[in-house]
Amino acid sequence: MSGPAAESWIRVRPRGLYVVPGDFYIDPSAGVDTAVVTHGHGDHLRPGHRRVLATAETLAIMDVRLPRKRGPERRALAYGERIGIGDATVRLAPAGHVLGSAQVVVEHRGTRVVVSGDYKRRPDPTCPPFEPVPCDVFVTEATFGLPVFRHPDAAGEIARLLDSLRLFPDRAHVVGVYALGKAQRIAALLRAAGYDRPIRLHPALGPLFDLYRRCGVELGPTEPVAAAAAGGRGGALAGEVVLAPPPSLGEDWARRLADPLAVAASGWMGTRRRARGAGELPLVISDHADWDELLRTFREVGAPEIWATHGREDAIVRAATAEGLRARPLSSIGAGPAA
Repeated sequence: MSGPAAESWIRVRPRGLYVVPGDFYIDPSAGVDTAVVTHGHGDHLRPGHRRVLATAETLAIMDVRLPRKRGPERRALAYGERIGIGDATVRLAPAGHVLGSAQVVVEHRGTRVVVSGDYKRRPDPTCPPFEPVPCDVFVTEATFGLPVFRHPDAAGEIARLLDSLRLFPDRAHVVGVYALGKAQRIAALLRAAGYDRPIRLHPALGPLFDLYRRCGVELGPTEPVAAAAAGGRGGALAGEVVLAPPPSLGEDWARRLADPLAVAASGWMGTRRRARGAGELPLVISDHADWDELLRTFREVGAPEIWATHGREDAIVRAATAEGLRARPLSSIGAGPAA
């Protein structure tokens, strides 16, 4: 590090991570003047900002998820495009989490800080892969920051779903998925495994599937679940795959399906306690880095200092410290004035 210490110009404020020389926030939790947003999930993309900088795909997701008559001023950044904001330089690098997801690379007077946002290291046909960026400080998520979380190969988990379809051809397989990222990844993984039948979609998923297709992501044929589940009688969609948000599985349409078999697809299915109450078929398919991948990423970016957030910070801090790195929770970085 040839420039000033990162903690002298990056602060944790009530609304989030604030970059002092650029006068902007990264993924702020409430409306601010200028926000650099890593991706389109609701805990990172919030309404109320005056200006938003993000990838074009994340801005398109914002239009779907936060429709407003008059939205914020926006600036689309391509991966690798550098811009100056105040006395800081910013560029985005792929994070491999969902469509449009990005790490924020901030440089100030010779010091480079990379804020990962959410990221994963597994192949995903629906978004560009994570790009390790050498830096002085790496701000990492720690969602699965415990040694118990070691995710299996996603293709093997999809094979379990296909095996279940063969074993229970008289049952509709209803997969509970997040509307952004998980749903499209499951569809793409099914296609890669050779599943070519139409995938049935809950209406809440349709707009984002359309967006992914507009962005060039191939997802194969899909059909709305509503038509097949209409009529008020059970027995619909035997042997078919249905994708739906988990909260919707108790709605009337689900009760019209053929003996629905509940499937949960999440990294949290890697623990017995979570999997036990998640349905009949838990699949360990995560859109976040697991324990080994977090530690591998630290080595690849070569940052001597790690700040951990969004998860099991203490375990990550201990593990990084054991590898000779300076590590601490992001919450311990000095706060600036309230904002």
